[in-house]
Amino acid sequence: MAITLQEIAFYAVAACITVFSILSVTTGKILRAATYLLFVLLGTGFIYGILGYTYLSAVQLIVYAGGIVVLYVFSILLTQSANDMKYSIRKARILSILLTCAVGAALVIFLVVTNDFALNTIPQGEELNVKEIGHALIGTGKYQFVLPFEITGVLLLACMIGAIMIARKKQ
Repeated sequence: MAITLQEIAFYAVAACITVFSILSVTTGKILRAATYLLFVLLGTGFIYGILGYTYLSAVQLIVYAGGIVVLYVFSILLTQSANDMKYSIRKARILSILLTCAVGAALVIFLVVTNDFALNTIPQGEELNVKEIGHALIGTGKYQFVLPFEITGVLLLACMIGAIMIARKKQ
Protein backbone atom coordinates (compact mmCIF):
# COMPACT_ATOMS: atom_id res chain seq x y z
CA MET A 1 0.00 0.00 0.00
CA ALA A 2 1.46 3.35 -1.06
CA ILE A 3 1.59 6.23 1.34
CA THR A 4 -0.34 9.25 0.12
CA LEU A 5 0.55 12.90 0.53
CA GLN A 6 -2.34 13.28 2.97
CA GLU A 7 -0.87 10.59 5.23
CA ILE A 8 2.58 12.18 5.08
CA ALA A 9 1.11 15.55 6.05
CA PHE A 10 -0.91 13.91 8.85
CA TYR A 11 2.13 12.19 10.33
CA ALA A 12 4.29 15.32 10.01
CA VAL A 13 1.71 17.47 11.80
CA ALA A 14 1.18 14.74 14.43
CA ALA A 15 4.94 14.63 15.08
CA CYS A 16 5.00 18.44 15.47
CA ILE A 17 2.07 18.28 17.89
CA THR A 18 3.87 15.62 19.93
CA VAL A 19 7.12 17.61 20.07
CA PHE A 20 5.43 20.87 21.03
CA SER A 21 3.26 19.10 23.63
CA ILE A 22 6.35 17.72 25.32
CA LEU A 23 8.08 21.11 25.13
CA SER A 24 4.99 22.79 26.55
CA VAL A 25 5.00 20.75 29.73
CA THR A 26 8.77 20.54 30.21
CA THR A 27 9.86 24.15 29.65
CA GLY A 28 10.76 26.31 32.59
CA LYS A 29 9.35 29.54 31.21
CA ILE A 30 5.60 30.08 31.35
CA LEU A 31 5.46 32.31 28.24
CA ARG A 32 7.32 29.68 26.24
CA ALA A 33 4.86 27.07 27.49
CA ALA A 34 1.99 29.23 26.25
CA THR A 35 3.72 29.64 22.88
CA TYR A 36 4.23 25.89 22.56
CA LEU A 37 0.57 25.40 23.47
CA LEU A 38 -0.31 27.75 20.61
CA PHE A 39 1.62 25.53 18.19
CA VAL A 40 -0.16 22.44 19.54
CA LEU A 41 -3.54 24.06 19.00
CA LEU A 42 -2.57 25.20 15.50
CA GLY A 43 -1.46 21.66 14.69
CA THR A 44 -4.77 20.30 15.92
CA GLY A 45 -6.55 22.71 13.59
CA PHE A 46 -4.39 21.50 10.71
CA ILE A 47 -5.27 17.89 11.55
CA TYR A 48 -8.95 18.78 11.29
CA GLY A 49 -8.24 20.43 7.94
CA ILE A 50 -6.36 17.37 6.66
CA LEU A 51 -9.29 15.15 7.63
CA GLY A 52 -11.65 17.39 5.67
CA TYR A 53 -13.51 19.00 8.58
CA THR A 54 -13.12 22.61 7.50
CA TYR A 55 -15.63 24.01 9.99
CA LEU A 56 -13.92 22.35 12.97
CA SER A 57 -10.55 23.47 11.63
CA ALA A 58 -11.71 27.08 11.41
CA VAL A 59 -13.22 26.97 14.90
CA GLN A 60 -10.04 25.41 16.30
CA LEU A 61 -7.83 28.05 14.70
CA ILE A 62 -10.02 31.03 15.55
CA VAL A 63 -11.32 30.15 19.00
CA TYR A 64 -8.58 28.10 20.59
CA ALA A 65 -5.39 29.08 18.82
CA GLY A 66 -6.47 32.69 18.56
CA GLY A 67 -8.67 33.62 21.46
CA ILE A 68 -7.78 31.33 24.33
CA VAL A 69 -4.01 31.51 23.89
CA VAL A 70 -4.23 35.31 23.75
CA LEU A 71 -6.27 35.15 26.96
CA TYR A 72 -3.64 32.93 28.60
CA VAL A 73 -0.78 35.19 27.57
CA PHE A 74 -2.73 38.27 28.71
CA SER A 75 -3.35 36.63 32.09
CA ILE A 76 0.31 35.67 32.43
CA LEU A 77 1.51 39.16 31.59
CA LEU A 78 -1.11 40.73 33.84
CA THR A 79 0.06 38.75 36.85
CA GLN A 80 3.74 39.19 35.95
CA SER A 81 4.40 35.46 36.33
CA ALA A 82 7.05 35.19 33.64
CA ASN A 83 9.57 33.86 36.15
CA ASP A 84 11.16 30.46 35.95
CA MET A 85 9.06 27.50 37.03
CA LYS A 86 11.95 25.25 38.05
CA TYR A 87 11.17 22.87 40.86
CA SER A 88 13.27 20.10 42.30
CA ILE A 89 11.80 16.68 41.57
CA ARG A 90 12.63 13.73 43.78
CA LYS A 91 13.67 10.38 42.32
CA ALA A 92 10.50 8.69 43.56
CA ARG A 93 8.37 11.20 41.68
CA ILE A 94 10.44 10.73 38.50
CA LEU A 95 9.98 6.97 38.82
CA SER A 96 6.22 7.38 39.21
CA ILE A 97 6.12 9.69 36.17
CA LEU A 98 8.03 7.18 34.06
CA LEU A 99 5.80 4.34 35.25
CA THR A 100 2.67 6.33 34.41
CA CYS A 101 4.04 7.14 30.94
CA ALA A 102 4.88 3.48 30.34
CA VAL A 103 1.40 2.34 31.39
CA GLY A 104 -0.21 5.02 29.18
CA ALA A 105 1.95 4.06 26.19
CA ALA A 106 1.13 0.37 26.72
CA LEU A 107 -2.59 1.19 26.87
CA VAL A 108 -2.42 3.22 23.64
CA ILE A 109 -0.47 0.49 21.86
CA PHE A 110 -2.96 -2.13 23.08
CA LEU A 111 -5.91 -0.09 21.81
CA VAL A 112 -4.31 0.57 18.44
CA VAL A 113 -3.36 -3.08 17.94
CA THR A 114 -6.66 -4.62 19.08
CA ASN A 115 -8.99 -2.22 17.26
CA ASP A 116 -9.35 -1.87 13.53
CA PHE A 117 -8.85 1.82 12.86
CA ALA A 118 -9.30 1.78 9.11
CA LEU A 119 -8.68 4.98 7.21
CA ASN A 120 -11.50 4.00 4.86
CA THR A 121 -14.08 4.68 7.59
CA ILE A 122 -13.39 8.42 7.41
CA PRO A 123 -15.84 9.90 4.91
CA GLN A 124 -13.73 11.69 2.33
CA GLY A 125 -15.19 14.84 0.87
CA GLU A 126 -18.36 14.71 2.99
CA GLU A 127 -19.03 17.50 5.39
CA LEU A 128 -21.86 18.11 7.79
CA ASN A 129 -24.37 20.80 7.04
CA VAL A 130 -23.57 24.02 8.96
CA LYS A 131 -27.19 24.12 10.18
CA GLU A 132 -26.76 20.69 11.82
CA ILE A 133 -23.50 21.81 13.43
CA GLY A 134 -25.19 24.95 14.75
CA HIS A 135 -28.04 22.97 16.27
CA ALA A 136 -25.52 20.60 17.89
CA LEU A 137 -23.58 23.51 19.37
CA ILE A 138 -26.55 25.30 20.92
CA GLY A 139 -28.61 22.24 21.82
CA THR A 140 -29.05 20.93 25.35
CA GLY A 141 -29.62 17.27 24.52
CA LYS A 142 -27.23 14.34 24.35
CA TYR A 143 -24.16 15.05 22.17
CA GLN A 144 -24.93 18.75 22.15
CA PHE A 145 -22.54 21.32 23.51
CA VAL A 146 -24.16 24.33 25.11
CA LEU A 147 -23.35 23.19 28.67
CA PRO A 148 -19.59 22.56 28.08
CA PHE A 149 -19.40 25.87 26.20
CA GLU A 150 -20.95 27.77 29.10
CA ILE A 151 -18.78 25.98 31.67
CA THR A 152 -15.67 26.90 29.67
CA GLY A 153 -16.82 30.52 29.54
CA VAL A 154 -17.36 30.63 33.31
CA LEU A 155 -13.95 29.00 33.90
CA LEU A 156 -12.19 31.55 31.70
CA LEU A 157 -14.05 34.38 33.41
CA ALA A 158 -12.97 33.06 36.82
CA CYS A 159 -9.36 32.87 35.59
CA MET A 160 -9.46 36.47 34.42
CA ILE A 161 -11.02 37.70 37.67
CA GLY A 162 -8.42 35.76 39.65
CA ALA A 163 -5.60 37.24 37.57
CA ILE A 164 -6.93 40.76 38.09
CA MET A 165 -7.26 40.19 41.85
CA ILE A 166 -3.70 38.85 42.09
CA ALA A 167 -2.39 41.81 40.09
CA ARG A 168 -4.27 44.33 42.22
CA LYS A 169 -3.00 42.91 45.55
CA LYS A 170 0.59 43.78 44.65
CA GLN A 171 -0.18 47.46 44.17
